[in-house]
Amino acid sequence: MDDIHYFTFPNGIRLVHKQIPHTQISHCAIMLDIGSRDEKPHQQGLAHFWEHMAFKGTKKRSSFHILNRLETVGGELNAYTTKEKVTFHASVLKQHFERSLELLTDIAFHSIFPEKQVDRERNVILEEMSMYYDSPEDAIQDDFDEVIFTDHQLGKNILGNQDSVKSFNRDDLKTFIDENLDTEQIVVASIGNLDFKLVKKLAEKYLNDIPFQKSARTRTSPLAYTAKKIKTKRVLTQAQIALGGLAYPIMDDKRLPFYMLINLLGGPAMNSRFNVSLREKRGLVYSIDANYTSYLDTGYFGIFFGTEPKNVDKSMALIKKEMDNVRNQTLSKSQFTTVKEQLKGQLAMGEEGNLGFMLMMARNLLDIGKIETMEEIFSQIDLVNPQMLQNIANEMFNESQISTLTFLPK
Repeated sequence: MDDIHYFTFPNGIRLVHKQIPHTQISHCAIMLDIGSRDEKPHQQGLAHFWEHMAFKGTKKRSSFHILNRLETVGGELNAYTTKEKVTFHASVLKQHFERSLELLTDIAFHSIFPEKQVDRERNVILEEMSMYYDSPEDAIQDDFDEVIFTDHQLGKNILGNQDSVKSFNRDDLKTFIDENLDTEQIVVASIGNLDFKLVKKLAEKYLNDIPFQKSARTRTSPLAYTAKKIKTKRVLTQAQIALGGLAYPIMDDKRLPFYMLINLLGGPAMNSRFNVSLREKRGLVYSIDANYTSYLDTGYFGIFFGTEPKNVDKSMALIKKEMDNVRNQTLSKSQFTTVKEQLKGQLAMGEEGNLGFMLMMARNLLDIGKIETMEEIFSQIDLVNPQMLQNIANEMFNESQISTLTFLPK
């Protein structure tokens, strides 16, 4: 992309910037290739705890001053943790870009984790855990990770567990960061109506002094997968169901075709096959979603829905029928054209969101070492054919390899 610019600092941190005219908003992010999968058993929840504690005080700012630094100029400061990433990001009017970049650098690299704040934030995270437990739609997705990945860290809840969170102190945070921080695995991304020379100059001002650091961390892959069928009772009014299995990692050639297949069956469009079959035709569910998550060395897909307990078996049978249809029947030319054009449109509309596009740039640089243009992705979509989708459906939707997790009302 001619309008995307790159620079690598002597310490290994990479900068990527996309200039977009006709916008007053600048977005900026620091993304680190550290996530909950990098935790040791006694550290479960530390990556997420770090994300919270980064806002609680630095060498030159209190928590109050961090929270007010951008809010007072109408900006937003946020962060999130995934299984493989910790990300701090901000959005401001472009004249305040330097303010946002300096603040993000401060909280990402100079947090001091005050002990009093550790105790206070521990309670906040315990409340967050309770909130998710009380939301069965969220809880089943977290619990389904453990069904798929069993004892591997990818199967553990990003929030941690009550025992681990209650045990954390500031030394645990520092140890975790020291063990995992690798400046060559950090990307600073920005997007907005700013010249790259200016962005680079400001980034040099705040990033040049970050010392080079290399991590000796190694990521272990999940053990052999075994399908499971689990039912449990919870305080619910609806039954909540998750089903799915292992899928392809990020660099696998089958990743994009499988994503197309998942989008056909249970993507965000109202005409997805699961939505038409279970909601529009029969009124069995309010919503049903299928998603596919890929990691560096593995991946999984899941189908999630809620329904009355008496309708569970019927709903499951309809899902199986739709999965069998794509296994046994090759899509017609017109059907396949619709699948491709629908996905292209969804991806193109997603690119219109500047914040999402910036985060995608950072994630792509960390995961695959480059940023794919929309034209490149469209070309890859055009290389897929109906037979490929059918072959992948037979590989992925084998009933013996499908796990299920069911929450039933007590």
